[in-house]
Amino acid sequence: MAAPLRIQSDWAQALRKDEGEAWLSCHPPGKPTLYGSLTCQGIGLDGIPEVTASEGFVVNEINKKSIHVSCPKENASSKFLVPYTTFSKIHANSITCLDISSGGGLGVSSSADGSMKVWQASNGELRRILEGHVFDVNCCRFFPSGLVVLSGGMDAQLKIWSAEDANCVVTFKGHKGGILDTAIVERGRNVVSGSRDGTARLWDCGRSACLGVIADCGSSINGVAVGAADNSINLGSPEQAPSEREVGTESKMLLLAQEDKKLQCLGLQSRQPIFHFIGSDAFNCCTFLSGFLLLAGTQDGNIYQLDVRSPRAPVQVIHRSGAPVLSLLRFRDGFIASQGDGSCFVVQQDLDYVIELTGADCDPVYKVATWEKQIYTCCRDGLVRRYQLSDL
Repeated sequence: MAAPLRIQSDWAQALRKDEGEAWLSCHPPGKPTLYGSLTCQGIGLDGIPEVTASEGFVVNEINKKSIHVSCPKENASSKFLVPYTTFSKIHANSITCLDISSGGGLGVSSSADGSMKVWQASNGELRRILEGHVFDVNCCRFFPSGLVVLSGGMDAQLKIWSAEDANCVVTFKGHKGGILDTAIVERGRNVVSGSRDGTARLWDCGRSACLGVIADCGSSINGVAVGAADNSINLGSPEQAPSEREVGTESKMLLLAQEDKKLQCLGLQSRQPIFHFIGSDAFNCCTFLSGFLLLAGTQDGNIYQLDVRSPRAPVQVIHRSGAPVLSLLRFRDGFIASQGDGSCFVVQQDLDYVIELTGADCDPVYKVATWEKQIYTCCRDGLVRRYQLSDL
């Protein structure tokens, strides 16, 4: 990937006034940083500023919600987007996790103040408060139906909630440490959790029972992902016949991002190892891009792309800054990543530039969720931002 470009977080406001300026920089790996600025030369009749760039940078295009800038010398090009809407009333504190329902109508989010809320995705209006975890809620997500929420907390409990009436319908107990991430298998008869206690467990939602410990890693499991495996991958055979309560686990892989710098992949039904990979630092998050490609992000800012069929050497390692990679999400024919320095970016195969989601000023962006062409982010500054992608 080309050298990353950065821009002042409130660039759109700064460039709205005559002679307003915003800083810009390009960070080629292993070379000195190039610094520049953007200057507003006046506002057009359509309300769009006319902007020029200092030497070494070029403004390709600008409208009310985005600016496309290049640094030709480093072959770097980014389109910076401002949020379409910002929701400031959902939580008062840092927002640690969020998700959007499959129909795009509802959002769910959890905050560092221990609260978890369901809200209207269009306007951020509060719908329900989900109360029942003791201490912090670390992760929350919708089931594919969009009517039910799965959450995991520091209280080592996994809970299932009705988004319609805020009832907690199931509580799973068994972990001995806080739950850090979850994954839903197919339509959600089974779910997977990863915990600080070093285990990943498979649960039966209908009977609220644990179907087994899939992995015991001896190190905190920070991220989990479930994906359908390509036919060419040998998933191994289970040592004993799977319970008839396991639904949809065959032909699935389970990916574990671990604190001990290990990324581990197993057959979900077989519980057999497929590979493990050692990274540069603790792995925070992971996701599948396809039946054999995956991404995993580390605490020291590396995003590893690996091929399950030949996992010894990465397909590529993307390193844009030393800030922790906090979330990774497959999106269309690419992915979205967010980091601890407030950067959040979208990479697409058919675009020769990176889309940068701006607004967070050095505050970590903890999680990203999408619905169609809308991207929602949650941040330490207590804001949910919604971006509209027009050019995909």
